[in-house]
Amino acid sequence: MRRFVKSFGYAAKGLAFALQTQLNLRVHLSAAVLVLLLGFYVGLSWVEWAIILLCIGLVIGLELVNTAVEVLVDLVSPEWNHKAGIIKDVSAAAVLVAAIIALIVAVIIFVPKSF
Repeated sequence: MRRFVKSFGYAAKGLAFALQTQLNLRVHLSAAVLVLLLGFYVGLSWVEWAIILLCIGLVIGLELVNTAVEVLVDLVSPEWNHKAGIIKDVSAAAVLVAAIIALIVAVIIFVPKSF
């Protein structure tokens, strides 16, 4: 049980590292806070909340995985390497795709509520 509890500490350290070093994570978290506030303002349904929270979790989760991939690639390939660059680019692209889909979902959910 002690190891299980310690694992939360390690996760918190990883999150703190990512927040300190990754501007994009801070931007995504700021956007998430704005979307959550807007959701309370317009009165989302339970289903809409579930969809919004899944999108936020996906984008933030992928941003954290992208950070881990970047750190790992820098560890195993400290000097410039074409394939290492591709790995980082593809990892970043995964976050971009999720963020674009999340934006589309937000438009689908919030725009009809503004009329």
